[in-house]
Amino acid sequence: MKQARSVSIRLILVSCSIAGLSAQQTSAPAPAPTPWPLNVSGLVDGYYNFTNNHPASGNLLYRNFDVRANSLSLNMAKLALAVDPAPVGFRLDLGAGRAWDLFNFADTASGFDNMRYIPQAYLALKPAALKGMQIDVGKFYTSAGAELTETHLAWNYSRALMYANGPYYHFGLRTTMPVNKYFTAGFQLVNGWNNVEDNNSGKTMGFTTLVTMGKATWANTYYTGPENTGTNDGWRNFNSSVLAVSSEKANAYFQFDYGTNKIAGQQTGSNDWITFGGAAQLKLTDKFSITPRAEYYYDKDGFITGTAQKLKEVTLTGEYKFTDNFLTRLEYRRDWSDQAVFERGSVTGATKNQTTLAVGMVFFFDNYKVNLSR
Repeated sequence: MKQARSVSIRLILVSCSIAGLSAQQTSAPAPAPTPWPLNVSGLVDGYYNFTNNHPASGNLLYRNFDVRANSLSLNMAKLALAVDPAPVGFRLDLGAGRAWDLFNFADTASGFDNMRYIPQAYLALKPAALKGMQIDVGKFYTSAGAELTETHLAWNYSRALMYANGPYYHFGLRTTMPVNKYFTAGFQLVNGWNNVEDNNSGKTMGFTTLVTMGKATWANTYYTGPENTGTNDGWRNFNSSVLAVSSEKANAYFQFDYGTNKIAGQQTGSNDWITFGGAAQLKLTDKFSITPRAEYYYDKDGFITGTAQKLKEVTLTGEYKFTDNFLTRLEYRRDWSDQAVFERGSVTGATKNQTTLAVGMVFFFDNYKVNLSR
């Protein structure tokens, strides 16, 4: 009798233990994997550019991306992967097309070709303790100027002379810090202009500010440092200032740039350039907009373009957006100089002007969310 009662008690205790364990597992399930929000962006961009100059080289002067004349061409294709820093993130851009050959021309010409088709690659840090400061380390687009690199993010199909002849990217460290709701400041320490590996042992410093007042913004970027190859003598100073205004039906910007490069080995003497211009995007309907642009580029000593000259350009771009991810642009552009620098037929330096008519098509997608688990 006692033995039967003992067995019964043991069975009851085991049952209670199993029930308790089961209840514990039900009330406290294993934590779900943390989502890892990956942002995916990309584009494919092609064009046809006609000019009645019919240059024998097949190239248009002073263009950076839409450089091919009278030929169907792939401008750029790109895939970008990014994770917003919280507190650690990254960005990696992979590119193809002639645009990236031109974008990385300086690095390629110096013999460094390892990142030719990687427009950007950087680690991003945003520690909560630093109250909004972000620190990026790697290769990133320049902060100077108004126009952006990807075609669908710019208003015109071609890029302005100010973009084509300015810095494209830098390699090093970049910081931004919101001081208050109106003012953001930043500092950069980079190898120089358009080079992953430095051409001397010095470093270039960048200072950025952004003032936001309602629908108006004022961005200022200043780069200073030694940029002459093989020496730290002779600093380059470059300032780019952009005032922009936006609204539902229209956007506009005005840009002013000034640069000077001291001649190495001389107490005095420098190469200087100054440029200004602007554009206005007028949204006539939800799908159709037009953007006129005009600029003046004074290359006083021929340091940037290779010829001491006064360049001007006017552009008129019409854009029609078929869908949220596909647009086409028709663009008229005229460049002219006070010097005969443009190619006509097989003769270089034959004429003072260059007129083009371009048709471009761009398929793109921005910040497509992919939630991975970690």
